[in-house]
Amino acid sequence: MVQVRVAGVALDASGQHVLLLKPVDQIPGDGLVLPIWIGQLEATSILVAVENAEVPRPLAHDLMGLILTALDAAATKVEVTRIEDGTFYAEITLSTALGERVVDARPSDAVALASRVGAPIWVADAVLAEAGVPDVLTETDAAERLDEFKRFLDDVEPEDFES
Repeated sequence: MVQVRVAGVALDASGQHVLLLKPVDQIPGDGLVLPIWIGQLEATSILVAVENAEVPRPLAHDLMGLILTALDAAATKVEVTRIEDGTFYAEITLSTALGERVVDARPSDAVALASRVGAPIWVADAVLAEAGVPDVLTETDAAERLDEFKRFLDDVEPEDFES
């Protein structure tokens, strides 16, 4: 497993949201970034959490965190465990009064919750090796590299990551 952070949320050419996860030990513009296509609501929820934006009422992922707190439980880690037929799978590890529990989740929901409660986010080495792409977002030629990344997003489809 590789610990990652949310590097951002981008839009591809068709207007779909792409969650970008980056290993924490790699500097921007170096190594790999893992793109995961997600829904608009999940993208908004992740951005709200990452940017510490205030919302008038709790969003669904805020509610999840509040429920965990009310039950004296905690999300201790999130893992993107595998990719099958172009679909990413994740798990949320919970610490509860009954012991540790692991819950299946979509990566977008898991990351949105982790971003709110401060749980570390991990990606399986095999997932990063299979679906990771070179991080070209920032370097001395940032504008040129950003165009290259945008071209990649224009041409790639979620199906390209199918086994």
